[in-house]
Amino acid sequence: MNRLASATSPYLLQHADNPVDWWPWSAEAFAEARRRDVPVLISVGYAACHWCHVMAHESFEDGAVGKLVNDNFVAIKVDREERPDVDAVYMTATQAMTGQGGWPMTVFAAPDGTPFFCGTYFPKPNFVRLLQSVTEAWTGQREAVLRQGAAVLEALAGAQAVGGQTTPLTADVLDAAADQLGREYDEVNGGFGNAPKFPPQMNLLFLLRHHQRSGSVRDLEIVRHTCEAMARGGIYDQLAGGFARYSVDGHWTVPHFEKMLYDNALLLRVYTQLWRLTGDELAGRVAAETAAFLLDDLGTPAGGLASALDADTEGVEGATYAWTPGQLVEALGEDDGRWAADLFNVTAAGTFEHGSSVLRLARDIDDADPEVRERWQRVRLALREARNRRPQPARDDKVVAAWNGLAVTALVEYASLTADPVTTAEAVRIAEVLAERHLVDGRLRRVSRDGQVGQPAGVLEDYGCVAEAFCAVHQLTGDGRWLRLAGELLDTALARFGTGQGGFYDTADDAEELISRPADPTDNATPSGLSAVVAALVAYSALTGEPSYREAAETALGTVAPIVARHARFTGYAAATGEALLSGPYEIAIVTADPAGDPLLAVAHRNAPPGAVVVAGSPGQPGVPLLADRPMIGGAPTAYVCRGFVCDRPVTTPDDLLAQLRTGGG
Repeated sequence: MNRLASATSPYLLQHADNPVDWWPWSAEAFAEARRRDVPVLISVGYAACHWCHVMAHESFEDGAVGKLVNDNFVAIKVDREERPDVDAVYMTATQAMTGQGGWPMTVFAAPDGTPFFCGTYFPKPNFVRLLQSVTEAWTGQREAVLRQGAAVLEALAGAQAVGGQTTPLTADVLDAAADQLGREYDEVNGGFGNAPKFPPQMNLLFLLRHHQRSGSVRDLEIVRHTCEAMARGGIYDQLAGGFARYSVDGHWTVPHFEKMLYDNALLLRVYTQLWRLTGDELAGRVAAETAAFLLDDLGTPAGGLASALDADTEGVEGATYAWTPGQLVEALGEDDGRWAADLFNVTAAGTFEHGSSVLRLARDIDDADPEVRERWQRVRLALREARNRRPQPARDDKVVAAWNGLAVTALVEYASLTADPVTTAEAVRIAEVLAERHLVDGRLRRVSRDGQVGQPAGVLEDYGCVAEAFCAVHQLTGDGRWLRLAGELLDTALARFGTGQGGFYDTADDAEELISRPADPTDNATPSGLSAVVAALVAYSALTGEPSYREAAETALGTVAPIVARHARFTGYAAATGEALLSGPYEIAIVTADPAGDPLLAVAHRNAPPGAVVVAGSPGQPGVPLLADRPMIGGAPTAYVCRGFVCDRPVTTPDDLLAQLRTGGG
């Protein structure tokens, strides 16, 4: 009996009609394996995963394969986005056993959950042979199988160890990290490394903050070049905005077409900050389009943002997005079709499959004459309407707490610069979903769908990303409720997730006990739980004046500083937070009767140093510690600039405030 029909995960629901008798992750599944004395097949993936779909079609939808699985195993299907703790434990085992990881992840384990054979995607003939071999080994060589599992457990214990060397995250360490990124930078194509090439969102955020502190022209050029290359490449949706997960080549031409919420949230922050610091028109346009993509394409009817758009359309990757010259002419007419083919680099040879091309921006459109930009926008709209008539990729519409937190922070930063009322309202609305739906009895839940919260407990990244988002909304609205909620989440993180040595586990001390307790301090596709919590601790301490939270952040960063020094590409968010601490971070309070239209607030947002917190409101506004005991001087709106809880003289003109921010007021 397949038990996935009542699941809340879209990924599990994709497998609800398989002939495999799937169980969701549960104690009952392992109890059934013990009762039958058979091994467990744990299959881990996610809804937008292309190769997960391929393995499902080839193997899990096949009746003969289903019978082979059902007769000899208890099969458990796991959504890695819903249960990142389970994914982390078995991914560590897979990497230890095979030297690499990925999804779909295929794990064979004893009935107690101990893995003894791990892999990723297996073509159907290989998978059938593997099922037969594991069955034979389990029945005929049980002792050897269990010894293998014990060896994997020992490796897991070493990989998940906490503690060890700590060192302060100093300016020298951060300078060395920036230098290392500079050496690994792709001078020709932008970004870091070779194919497949991922958007290095957190490294770019770090380099922007390092540039602000150091004045490094090199840092700024790395960010500017990489952002332009991505925005003009096929990894960026030239018609609707939004970035794909990664490029299969080293020059951003052909993407893996899934679009993830977390990528776009983090990239929105990067393009917003690049635009803030440079006024670059391309960066400003991409920030606006990415914000619109988040709200228009990922917004859900029940509130909150969906996790992803699928890579496939009706089983074919990229079918929605690729074009031939003839298709452009058909959609636009002869003249505009040929013009679009030249602008978007669509040729008869093609850059993708079957002579089709992924749209890339071959010309610098942002500085073009007004009539050229008008034609471009008209062509984009017509092509988007034509594309909308094609079959569309599926959407994973579960709401993940951490990723929505990342989006809220990004939308707040964008709204603070633009004063856009729609973005402002939507950022607060998403935060309300997190506060009212995902926060249950003082603890975060990881996911919700269709307005119903799921059972999986929040992990460390959920607490960190949501707390940072609540700090951001507090700054945007001046509402003390958000600061209070952020503090409660951080207190829970410190009490329930701490290692006792300054670092953090990824799961709470009262969470479901797995074969090991994950604790990964490195940033990957998203900030690590540690980095996310540290960023929130720094912001919260600056907003409240409570030094104990800053001390907790500094101690936690000390546990990851040795990794920053050696592996800068995998610690971008931690390094960016380190820059905020070195900067102060600045605490900027604007005391005014009209926060929305006050020019002092606009100057503060446009010129704030790295990681600064900015609040505005009336004198002594309840729930806003930075406005306490700060009057308006002479009845005029007044800015108070502080750093490390030491404040400069209050000022009442934009020029004086700008001078303080540029010279280190305090």
